[in-house]
Amino acid sequence: MKTGIHPKYSEIQVTCSCGNTFVTSSTVGKPLHVEVCSACHPFYTGKQKVMDTAGRIDKFRQRYGSKTAATPPAAEPAKTTSP
Repeated sequence: MKTGIHPKYSEIQVTCSCGNTFVTSSTVGKPLHVEVCSACHPFYTGKQKVMDTAGRIDKFRQRYGSKTAATPPAAEPAKTTSP
C-alpha cells in the first residue's frame, strides 16, 4: 500500500435511535448516529412481516373474481304472442 493516500481508519461510537450503542471502525472519524441497528431492525429481531403471496391472490379473487360471476346473465328477449 502506498503511504499517505489512504484515509485514517479509527474506532468510533455508533448510537442508534433505540438507544443501542456500539463501537466500530470507520473513516468518518466522529461519533455516528443511525436510525436503525441490528437490535431494533425487524429482520434481525424476528418481527418481520412475511408476505403471504397465496393469501394475496385469494384476497384478489374474493374482491374481483366474484364481480364477474355475480353479473346477471343477459336478459332473454320478451316472448311475443301471435294472434
